[in-house]
Amino acid sequence: MLALTTACGQEKGDQSPNGQNVGNQAPAKSDGYGAGSDGYGADTGDAKEGAGKAKAAGQLAVWDSKKLGKVVTDSEGRTLYRFDKDTAQPPKSNCDGACATTWPVASPEGAAPPPGVDKSLLGEVTRTDGSKQLTIDGWPMYRYAKDTKAGDAKGQGVGGTWYAAAPDGKKAAPAAEAEPPAETAPVDPAGLSTRKDPKLGEIVVDKNGMTVYRFTKDSAWPMKSACTGACLEKWPVVPPVEKNDTKGILKKGFVVFDRPDGQRQQTIDCWPMYTFSGDKKPGDTNGQGVGGTWYAAGPDGKPVGAPK
Repeated sequence: MLALTTACGQEKGDQSPNGQNVGNQAPAKSDGYGAGSDGYGADTGDAKEGAGKAKAAGQLAVWDSKKLGKVVTDSEGRTLYRFDKDTAQPPKSNCDGACATTWPVASPEGAAPPPGVDKSLLGEVTRTDGSKQLTIDGWPMYRYAKDTKAGDAKGQGVGGTWYAAAPDGKKAAPAAEAEPPAETAPVDPAGLSTRKDPKLGEIVVDKNGMTVYRFTKDSAWPMKSACTGACLEKWPVVPPVEKNDTKGILKKGFVVFDRPDGQRQQTIDCWPMYTFSGDKKPGDTNGQGVGGTWYAAGPDGKPVGAPK
């Protein structure tokens, strides 16, 4: 693998360190989460006076909700939430200003894990104003101003971005939606495979059947990605896949690209691979030809249908 990576001419640049990096990285300020926007889902007028003040999380507990599953709560029994526009690796809050009035942050002061939950999951992150915020597995934790008593979970699903947090930091989900036991779970399809598209021919798809793309502004020698920042919101990277978890894919140059932003990206023939947020279901190829630079990837890593 080392030899192949060197052969691709990979340039790692300044990589983010592994792990949660809790408390050592100042988050970027919120962008466009104004009052009433679907960024945080509620007008500031809905928030109670003083709701934006951070309160100590204290001894955390778990509320077993029939509707939501296991939900983590603070010492007052108030539901804790996570925000899809935040990040956990590295931990960063994108809820500031009016957003933080509607969604008051949970302070890490006195925080202790619920019984049976690993203490190492708890951490903290420094916000833009210098204050500290509790994190669970890297995800910043919040309360919701409209929750007035223990057991309220009125923030669930607000704006399509706010969800009650499970004790492990994931989104809370009822047991019926949890993964089936290993002995009964269906066998996963290959991490990367190919399918025959009626218009494009044989193209690469991920384990969910979603089309995999190549960006013609990237390079394989040296291995570089020209898709950074906001571009990655539309074109998420394909995560690393083991060679033995592929079907019909070229093995030459099948290496992992350690991106300068800290993400790890699968390549085919040393070309970075992506999916497209505009594809909503398996079989979609809405990213084909976008901007004259994005094309479905063939099993050899070449852009299918791109001008020669």
